[in-house]
Parts: sequence; C-alpha cells; structure tokens
Amino acid sequence: MTPTLRALICLGLSVGLRTQVEAETFPKPTLWAEPGPVIPRGSPVTIWCQGTPGAEEYRLDKEGSPAPWKIQKPQETGDKVNFSITHMTEYNAGRHRCYYRSPAGWSERSDPLELVVTGFYSKPSLSALPSPVVTSGGNVTLQCGSGQGFHRFILTKEGDHRLSWTLDSQRQHSGQYQALFPVGPVTPNHKWTFRCYGCSRDSPQVWSLPSDALELLIPGESGKPSLLSQQGPIVASGQSLTLQCRSDVAYDRFALHKEGGRDLPQSLVLQPQAGLSQALFPLGTVSSSHGGRYRCYGGYNLSSEWSAPSDPLDILVAGHLPDTPSLSVQPGPRVASGENVTLRCQSRRPMATFLLSKEGAADPPLHLRSEHRAQQFQAEFSMSPVTSTQGGTYRCYSSNSTSPFLLSHSSEPLALLVSGAADTISPSQNNSDPKSEFPAAQPQDYTVENSIRMGVAGLVLVALGVLLYEARSSQKQIQDAARM
Repeated sequence: MTPTLRALICLGLSVGLRTQVEAETFPKPTLWAEPGPVIPRGSPVTIWCQGTPGAEEYRLDKEGSPAPWKIQKPQETGDKVNFSITHMTEYNAGRHRCYYRSPAGWSERSDPLELVVTGFYSKPSLSALPSPVVTSGGNVTLQCGSGQGFHRFILTKEGDHRLSWTLDSQRQHSGQYQALFPVGPVTPNHKWTFRCYGCSRDSPQVWSLPSDALELLIPGESGKPSLLSQQGPIVASGQSLTLQCRSDVAYDRFALHKEGGRDLPQSLVLQPQAGLSQALFPLGTVSSSHGGRYRCYGGYNLSSEWSAPSDPLDILVAGHLPDTPSLSVQPGPRVASGENVTLRCQSRRPMATFLLSKEGAADPPLHLRSEHRAQQFQAEFSMSPVTSTQGGTYRCYSSNSTSPFLLSHSSEPLALLVSGAADTISPSQNNSDPKSEFPAAQPQDYTVENSIRMGVAGLVLVALGVLLYEARSSQKQIQDAARM
C-alpha cells in the first residue's frame, strides 16, 4: 500500500467518525428568566435552563465573564436547572447562554438571554403625540425624553417585555434628549400600555427607572359619562380643584383627558351610590396650566374597550390677566318680571371676549365678543324679557384670544332683584341658549312689608278720629257757655 493511499484511507475514517459524533450532539437547551428579563435593582431573579433527560451538568455563561459563569447539576429525574440571583445588580446584567453535558458529549449553546437591571438613573418622561386618545386603526407617536444625556431610549409594552424597541436619542435645542417611537395601527383587541427607559451606550443592559405608565385610549360607542367640577367652571389660582366623572353604567374605571394633553390620568371607581359609578380626579392647587377643555371616559378592568367621551368641560382660571372689568345693569338692579334688562360688561383694555357668570350656577358662563364703543371695550348681555329665575348675583370677566381659558380678575358683584311671578318663557323669546339658563333665584316676598304699612295706616286713622272727636267736644262746650 502506497503512502498516498494510506493517507487517504485515514482521512476518510476520521471524517466518518467526526460526522457520527456530530450526529449524536444533543440539541440546544432553552433559556429564560422569571419573573422576566427586566429586573429592578436589588430584586431577585431566577434563570432557568432546560435540556433533555439524562443531562449530567448544566453551565451558564455570561458574555465578558470567564466561562463557565455558573455550574449546576440537575435532579435525578429532571431535565432543567435554575440559577438563582437573590439581588440583581449591574454585574449580573448582560447576555447569557446555557448548555449541558450528557454522556455522549456537550450540547449546543442556547439562544442568548438579555438580562437587564433597572433603577440606576432617574426616570424619563413618556407622552403621546398628538394625544393618547386614538381612534381604532389609527397611529400615534410616543415620545420618550429626559434631561439626562442618555444615548438610547427603550420602549416596552406592559405585560410582555419581549416586545421592546430601542432608538438612539436625539438632542433638542432645549437641551432635552428624546426619541420618537411610531406605534400603530392601534386596535381595541388588547390594552396598549407602555413604559420607557434610558441607558448609556457603554452599558446597554443597565437601564434607568421606568417612566410612568402610559395607556392609549380607544373610544367606543357605549354610554358616555358626565364630567363636572366640584368648584364650578371658574376657579381661582391657589384654589383646590377636583373633577368628578360619573355614569349610570357600571364602569370599573374612568380616564380623564385634557385637550392637547399628552397624558391620561386614570382613577378607579368609588363605591357606587344610587346606581351611579363615579370617580374623583384631584388635580391639586390651581395654576394657569389647569385651564383647558376636559373630557372623561368609562372603561372596564378586564377589557380594553372605553366609552364614548363625555361632553366637554371648560375649566377657566381667573386672576391671570391685569384687567378688572366693570359690570352695570339697565334699567337698574330692581326690575319687575317681564321688563327688558341688559347687563353690560366694560373694560378700557382691548379684550377679545367677556364672560358673564351667575353665582352658584353650575352651567358654563355666557360668552360674548367685545365691541369698541366710546373708548371702551364692552359686551351687552340681554335678558328680554327678564324672569324671576334670572334674579341673583352676577360677575363678569374678560379674556384674550391667545389664552381663552385664562381670565381677568372678577368684576364687583352685581345683585339683580326681579319682582313678580316666575314667568315661563319659550327658548325663542330668549336670545341665550336655554341650556345655559341660570338656576332660579327665590322671588322677593312683600307680604310682611305690606301688612306693616296697612297697620301704620290704621293707627293714623284712629289718631285722626280721636283728634276730631276732641275738637268737636271743645267747640260744644264753648257754645254752651256762650248761651249761659
């Protein structure tokens, strides 16, 4: 046998043996983490590696660390092991793989598991553009931002950390760092709740604290709730503001949305009363940022469906303009039912709109555009003919077109007294919206006053009678004396 032939035979035998060994290599195991791959700093986590029965040893490698990182032997009848981490730190974060040894040799390595630790930086903010209220099938952009110099932002969908998206941050002129995540189409099949994190390029598995949760809201067609302010539609700076959303439908939760707002405060339902489900939204101390148009929605805990929106509620913040208008009434503050009455609101400053509010009224104030007359800006609110229900105390405010929800200081109060029976007029007789009619004031009672007047008149008549009788008696005595 020639040397060349002998070499070829040896090569063929070695290739055959290698192919047989590779055919007997066990398949790669499965690797996962409980409760999940994204773990808060200091919390426990368990890493599981599952292979096949008969495995004698499992090993866990961490990228960048000496191998093996951890070693574990399985139970006699088990086909998996766990590697426990009692306190998650940045040193445990990273990319992990596991594999096992059987009598026939080593298995393939598992797919990588990214283990992330959170809580090493302050939380970023998460908002929806243009709004968290999205029509079914629509798209929305989620903005994650921070003043810290994060190189990347990560967006996660709550309930499934396997659904995450990572984008490089962009520095804005304001000095803020942000990333914009397009999301959609949005459908009501499941909840759309998100959080975002920031991280450094050098430590991609070490994340910040999570942002506040942001849930997208998809309005439906079920019964709309009602929204009202416990303090009335006009509030002053420094006052405490609470909005109430309620419905006769048994909703489990309510959401409040401010027009132009990027967040969506939610509240659980209070104890139902008189068949009503309701929730309170305490908005804190009033400032200029509270002015705006609000709506609320009703929903269920186990469903992503939401109700139709409530009718809008405008919250107006008084005292944010240096103007203080004046309020006057024609023909006067005391009128009879059926007369024509005009309330005039005036200011020397150029204001766009005047508002007339009745004390104690829950309805929104009346609005009129201002007119420039005799070096004054004014608006005239007509009550023609006036009824006793329109009696009460009025104030007026002014606003400009750039900030329609910020009002001037209040005018001095004006008390309108309407005497006579409470007449009922049709909406066509009143140029104001009948829905905006102010609550009725109590009619003035003149019964006691008239009784006093009649009593005084009776006493005067009695006194005159006594004087007349005495005068006649004196005159008779004089005549009798003259005869004698």
